[in-house]
Amino acid sequence: MTENQVSTPSRDGLFGPFLFARGSDGTTTRLAALIVAPEGAKVPELRAMGRDLVTPEKLATLFGRSYWRFDFNLTAKPDANYSFGNETYRVCADMTADLHIGFVSCNGQEDGDLDRPLEDRNALWSDLADQHEKRPFSLLLHGGDQIYADGVWQCHADIRAWNKARRRQKLKTAFSDEMRDAVLKFYLDYYLTIYDQPQISHMLARVPSLMMWDDHDIFDGWGSHKKWFQGSMVAKGMFACAREAFCLMQLGTSADGRPDGLSDGLPETEPDRLPDMVLDRSGKSLAWKVDFPGMTVIAPDLRSERTPEVIMGDHGWRDIAPALESIPKGNRILLMSSVPVIGPRLSLVEFFLHMMPSAQKYEDDLRDQWQSRWHRREWCRFLELLERIANDHDHEITIVSGEIHVATRGTFETMGKTIHQLVASGISHTAPPKAFARALGLLAWIGDHPLPARPTKLKPLPDRKGVYCAARNYLTLTRKDKNWDAKWHLEGIGWTPDLKV
Repeated sequence: MTENQVSTPSRDGLFGPFLFARGSDGTTTRLAALIVAPEGAKVPELRAMGRDLVTPEKLATLFGRSYWRFDFNLTAKPDANYSFGNETYRVCADMTADLHIGFVSCNGQEDGDLDRPLEDRNALWSDLADQHEKRPFSLLLHGGDQIYADGVWQCHADIRAWNKARRRQKLKTAFSDEMRDAVLKFYLDYYLTIYDQPQISHMLARVPSLMMWDDHDIFDGWGSHKKWFQGSMVAKGMFACAREAFCLMQLGTSADGRPDGLSDGLPETEPDRLPDMVLDRSGKSLAWKVDFPGMTVIAPDLRSERTPEVIMGDHGWRDIAPALESIPKGNRILLMSSVPVIGPRLSLVEFFLHMMPSAQKYEDDLRDQWQSRWHRREWCRFLELLERIANDHDHEITIVSGEIHVATRGTFETMGKTIHQLVASGISHTAPPKAFARALGLLAWIGDHPLPARPTKLKPLPDRKGVYCAARNYLTLTRKDKNWDAKWHLEGIGWTPDLKV
C-alpha cells in the first residue's frame, strides 16, 4: 500500500463493528464495539439484546473519520446478541462452563501482503469462521503482528529520505507535522484495510477479541535496533504514531501518541482514557489483564519499553507480578507472550553471526527473542516469576505465543507444575521453507535449560515428527468441566489430535 492508497469501505464509509472483550463475572459479559465512520456522519444505533440503546463515545476524529466506541453488557448466555443498524450479531457470551477460544497471530507478511487474492490470504480466517459456525468461540486472542506495517517506510517522501540517510543526518532530523500525519494516516488506513476484509471482519464483529501488539504492528524489529536509531526523533515519532493507532484499533481506546516534552520519549495517556484492563495507568506499558469465570487472560507488553538490552522495562516489570498475584484463586492463567517464552538455544547462532559481519543484519531478529544472550537474565527472571505464581499461588498456567511463523509447543518443568507453551503462527503469513523448520529443530534438539533442574523443552505437535511445523496455522483451546485441551489447524494437513494442557 503506497502513501496515496486508502482503505475502501464496504458500507457507506462505515467500518466495523469490531468487538473487544472487557471481562465477565459469570452473569454479565462486558464488551466494547469500535465503529469508524466518516466525520460528521450519523452513526447507526447499537442495541444490546435487541433492547438497550447504547450511547457511543467519540474517541478521535482523524483524517476525515471519527472513531466511536460503544461500551455495553450482554447477558452471559450462549445466544446473546447485539444489533448495529439493520444487522444483528450473535455472541457466545456464556463464559461460565464449557468454553471455546481461538488464538491467531501474524496476520500478514512483510512483502506483497495486499497483493495476494483475499481467498488465499485469508483462507484460514474462512476456516476459522466455519469452526465458529459449528462451535461458537467465546473469545478470540490475537498474539501479535495483527498488521504488517513495514510499508510505513514508503508512506512519505521525507520518511523515505530519512530511512536512506546516514546516521548523523538521521540524528539531526526532526519529526515534522507532515511526517506525523503521513505516518499516523498510514497506520490507521492499514488497520482498516485489514480489518475490513470480509473473512476477517466477519469474525471481528461476532467474537470478542483481546489483542497485544508485536514489532510488525510498529515496524520490523522495533525495540531491538541500535539505541541511537530508536532514540532518534523520527523513530520515536513513528513509534508514537503506531502506539496511537494500536490504542484505537487494538485496545479500543484513545491515546495521544505524541511524545512531546516527555524526558524518556515514551508517550503517556490520561488514566481515565485507558480501559480498566490496562495495568499501567500512565500507559507507558500497555500490558493488560482480563478476568473471566475460572480463567484470566494476561498479556505483558513486550514492545513499548523494549531496548536492545531490555524486553519489558521498568513499568512492565513493576506491574506484572502484582497482576499475576491478584488473579482469583483457582483461575487458569492464559498468558499471551507475543514472543515465545520457551524457545531454542540462540546463543550459538548469535556467536556465529558475531563472527560473520555480513550476517549481522539478522541480529535484531535474534534480539527479539527471550532466548537471546542479551536477555538471558531477564528471561530467567520471567521464568522464575511464572514458576512462583504456578506453585505458590496454585495456578495452572498456559502460555500462548506467535511471532515465529511456524507451529510448535513446549514445556517448562517447574519444581511442581508443568507449564505448557503453545505457539501458533501465522494465520496469514506465508509458511517458511521446511529447511528453516528443520534448522530450528536442530537448535531445539541441542536444548537450553536456563534454570537449574527446571528444564524447558520444545516438542512436536501431537502426531507430528518435527518440532516445528512449517504450515500456516491457528490454535483452539477448549475447556470442558475443568479440563483444557488444545489443538492446531495446519493448512494442507488438517487438525492435530487434542493435547491436554
